[in-house]
Amino acid sequence: MAKKVLLSLDVEEFDIPAEYGQEVDGESKLRVTSEGLVRVLDLFDRLDITATCYTTVYFAQNRPALMERIISRHELASHGWYHSKFSPGDLLRSRCDLEKLSGKKVSGFRRSRFEAVDPAEVLAAGYTYNSSENPIWLPGRYMNFFKPRLPYYSNGLVNLPISASPVIRYPFFWLSFKNSPLWLFRLMSSWSLESDGYLNIFFHPWEFADLSIWRLPALVKSVHGEKMLLKLETYLAWLKEQAEFTTSAAFAEEIRKKAGGHEP
Repeated sequence: MAKKVLLSLDVEEFDIPAEYGQEVDGESKLRVTSEGLVRVLDLFDRLDITATCYTTVYFAQNRPALMERIISRHELASHGWYHSKFSPGDLLRSRCDLEKLSGKKVSGFRRSRFEAVDPAEVLAAGYTYNSSENPIWLPGRYMNFFKPRLPYYSNGLVNLPISASPVIRYPFFWLSFKNSPLWLFRLMSSWSLESDGYLNIFFHPWEFADLSIWRLPALVKSVHGEKMLLKLETYLAWLKEQAEFTTSAAFAEEIRKKAGGHEP
């Protein structure tokens, strides 16, 4: 079977400066994300790549034109109602509101910042898959080294963890991409594709905006804007030669069919 790439964007309001004590006004939260989203969607168009956009309802309501652009080519999934706060009721509410806004079925959910979410509640809210696990160890953020590394089907729900390499669990997410030399990220990508047959990787649109005025740690904004876009373009062009891009929903359905609708 062809190797698969699940490329996704967490389309959320730009609130990361608040984590470091810098307030962001509402318009800036939308403007910065919108700036980066246009750039990265343009890139996907140039490379003829389909992605999954985990989107907050707040952003979707405030940027209808960008929503139209997303649903014209890419999968729409839920990233909750707001990025900075969450309640269990947001699971159902965000799915229903995104479906009303888009006219498209919303099958997947990803919790902001990969915080814990009850799989039973995700399933009860009408989702068929959940991509809210990052099975790595990152001091101060994730202590998930012993959580499942590969996709799994459990109690009616497909779970799609963010990719981590075999053995050492090298992380395939925005921070590692931003702060690793490209040759290393490609080398680890090759290893994981050969071992697992797929990659599940994600970025944020705001990474592709100009972040120079924001007081963010070097780890977060060491590469941003056009420089980040060029690095991603180089990587994705290479990755297209290694594997086939697909949506999270399509891949989750493959997992479900292999399980026969039952736990393996």
